[in-house]
Amino acid sequence: MPNTSFLLAELFRYDALIAAIASFATCLLLVLTKNWHGGFSMDSTDGVQKMHTSPTPRIGGIGIAVGVLAGFAASSHGIAAAEKRAILSTILLAGIPAFIFGLLEDVTKKVSVKTRLLATMASGVLGWGITGTAITHVDIPGVDFLLGFTFFSVIFTAFAVGGVANAINIIDGFNGLTAGTAIIMLAAFGLIARQAGDIPLAFTCMIIAGAVIGFFLINWPRGKIFLGDGGAYFLGFTLAWVAVLLPERNASISPWTSLLICSYPIIEVGFSIYRRKFLREATAATQPDAVHLHSLANKRWAKKLFPNSSKATQNGLTSPFLWGYALIPCSAAVIFQHSKFLTLTALFASITIYLSMYNKLAFFRWIPKK
Repeated sequence: MPNTSFLLAELFRYDALIAAIASFATCLLLVLTKNWHGGFSMDSTDGVQKMHTSPTPRIGGIGIAVGVLAGFAASSHGIAAAEKRAILSTILLAGIPAFIFGLLEDVTKKVSVKTRLLATMASGVLGWGITGTAITHVDIPGVDFLLGFTFFSVIFTAFAVGGVANAINIIDGFNGLTAGTAIIMLAAFGLIARQAGDIPLAFTCMIIAGAVIGFFLINWPRGKIFLGDGGAYFLGFTLAWVAVLLPERNASISPWTSLLICSYPIIEVGFSIYRRKFLREATAATQPDAVHLHSLANKRWAKKLFPNSSKATQNGLTSPFLWGYALIPCSAAVIFQHSKFLTLTALFASITIYLSMYNKLAFFRWIPKK
């Protein structure tokens, strides 16, 4: 019988604190030394999706990776913590392709979207190679039959991991948006794992969240450092791998629960592909633009509600609107984790809310008065 009760003291773990401190210190160091490495690490202000006003280091993913590594090193070496360390070591090792190819794009600006997507898929395959874990069921007759074969299971896992990692990169548009959303998602994953009695996975989520919080404190609200592609793809892989592990390790939890937790970035990337392909005169699906939901929230809400604030402040104040939206599916996932029907209902509700918000903002409705 799963132990669903836990102490508040569990939230203040030594290894998670070390992860946060290491991540914060690394990001702060990168900001303070930007004059040394800025020639290759800076994100310029040129581009349709650029919302910042001054060149900023876009290698904050290094801080998150260092934070996770520090949390792993600080974890107990006892038998009880062995499984948690195994999960973290898999994330660190399997996440290398996603992180490296994303980081290469950050410093060279020459790595294609296709290459980065394949790298994140390779991380998913590597995760299976290390652990033997892959998606084996999605509660859909026929599909589950195919997933019973290792080849299809691994391929499906690779596509799922690559898709989530790319989705996380898509929402990385404003200070704190991706980091704050990731913290919410990790909290949902961790809480569900803890309620299921999966202590190793729950504490793993806390360590990763600690590393993200360390970065968040430098990134939000003023945007002193950016996540970059390396950070977005590494964090995306990490979230995707936790999403794979949760239902595979805990049979009572519907696999749709993981999809619901990840739904905000997935809905964003899915609608972006549809919008670019069919609503913008057959624009290429990979072509960047500035009409994501978070872009509209910035134009219609943040700039209207905070007209006297600087552009950097308006940038940071855009994210809380989307954190509020991300909380909806994540909260529903915690509540409905055992029910496929209710989880699917919540997923469709999240899609409906997203489309409604997008429609209202795109056509200048729900606009605050000056």
